[in-house]
Amino acid sequence: MTALKFSRQRESIKAYLASSKEHPTADTVYTHVREQYPNISLGTVYRNLNLLVEQGEAIKVVCGDGYDHFDATCTPHYHFVCKECKRVLDLDLPNIDHINTLAQANFNGQIENHSVYFTGICPECLNNESKDKN
Repeated sequence: MTALKFSRQRESIKAYLASSKEHPTADTVYTHVREQYPNISLGTVYRNLNLLVEQGEAIKVVCGDGYDHFDATCTPHYHFVCKECKRVLDLDLPNIDHINTLAQANFNGQIENHSVYFTGICPECLNNESKDKN
C-alpha cells in the first residue's frame, strides 16, 4: 500500500469519527467538519470516509436505512439498530465468533467472517414510549 499524503481535512474527519459514538452518516460528518473547514465539499467527505475504510481506519456500517454509517472502532464488535429513531449503537457483547463454526457446519463453501446487526427499540425510545403512555 502506498503512503498517503497528509490531509488536514482527512485528519479532521478521522478525529470527528473517533470522538463520536453515534455512527454518523457522511452528511453528519460533513456538517461537523464544515465548522472547522467551511470550504470542504460533501464529495471530499465521502471520498475520505471511503479511503479511511479502505485503509482499515474506519468501518462502514450498512444497516438497511438507506445510509452508510461510519465507525472508527475497527475491532470486532456488534451493532444495535433502533427501528424507531434509526440510531446505530455499539453492543457490549462477548465475542460470538463461534457462529462461523455453526454456519460452516451447514455450508459447503468457506465461511470467513460474519456481520450481525441486532434490531429493536433503544432505551431512549422505550423511555419516550412509556412517557407517552402516561
